[in-house]
Amino acid sequence: MTFHYLESADDPRVSDYTRLTDVHLRKLREPAEGMYIAESSRVLRRALAAGHQPRSFFLAEKWLEDLTDVFDQFPDVPVYVGSAALLEDITGFHLHRGAMAAMHRPSPVPLPELLAGARRVAVLEDIVDHTNVGAIFRSAAALGVDAVLVSPRCGDPLYRRSVRVSMGTVFQVPWARLESWPGDLGTLREQGFTVAAMELTDDAVDVDELAARNLDKLALVLGTEGAGMSRETLSAVDLAVRIPMRAGVDSLNVAAASAVAFWELRPKG
Repeated sequence: MTFHYLESADDPRVSDYTRLTDVHLRKLREPAEGMYIAESSRVLRRALAAGHQPRSFFLAEKWLEDLTDVFDQFPDVPVYVGSAALLEDITGFHLHRGAMAAMHRPSPVPLPELLAGARRVAVLEDIVDHTNVGAIFRSAAALGVDAVLVSPRCGDPLYRRSVRVSMGTVFQVPWARLESWPGDLGTLREQGFTVAAMELTDDAVDVDELAARNLDKLALVLGTEGAGMSRETLSAVDLAVRIPMRAGVDSLNVAAASAVAFWELRPKG
């Protein structure tokens, strides 16, 4: 393996790691270049365990020994090493979670293949907060959701913050970005799914009532923060479902609501 010791923040070899705090830039650049950033030693190990391939590693010297086994596994992948101050100059923030890695994005999974054998699917409509996206993936992984679908304008599940908040579970749960919205909900219905919107409509059924039906295949649509679900989407679903609230609280954060719903609506038998 080859270790490259960095001396300048302008080193072109580490351009994958520059301006990581510029959300707009990274949202455009990373998918276009077929890459994403795995932040922290734990997350990059989970990415590698999922079969994702590294472009390079990026870390302070004190973390080298901790990842020797990883570097041995990928002897041809460059390892860039620098002082904490220099790495902060490059990325825009202080690295304190160990190493980072620039990873190749895996090839998209065709929707029919993703749905084959699935019983519970989460669909995210235009959820733009990457913390919420990551938290939903973590709940999906923990509570038995088989796949996650994201609308064209939804935040990137492989954006650095999403990956970190999910604790790398975005690598465990199969997911795909839909191209036709909300038209692709028709594909779910063709595959035998009942499509339910998590939304406070006048005709929404309580989540425990829907759970009692124990549907064989259920796709749960979660709407964007604040504005909620679009009229077009509500017109395309089979029904709406709500979590009953108490003490004058009208709703939960979308990530918290997803965890409640995933648990309550899990297949039973």
